[in-house]
Amino acid sequence: MASLIDIRNALALQGRLEASQISQQLATPLPMVTAMLGRLEAMGKAMRISEDPSSCLTGSCKSCPEGKKCVRELWALR
Repeated sequence: MASLIDIRNALALQGRLEASQISQQLATPLPMVTAMLGRLEAMGKAMRISEDPSSCLTGSCKSCPEGKKCVRELWALR
């Protein structure tokens, strides 16, 4: 099982990552990684970064029936 330090180290080594990528790399369940990232955010050690849907190359994100499902949420160290 991964610790908060393991998650912090993954972000330090690779910069911005999605929670699912961290989950795969550390072989830890996604809900646990999400909770740990939330804890790191509350401690002021990590920050959540949402991609801007206006940066979509095709411009179709604004009218996408899926809404904001294609907007990725990345995590990085502060």
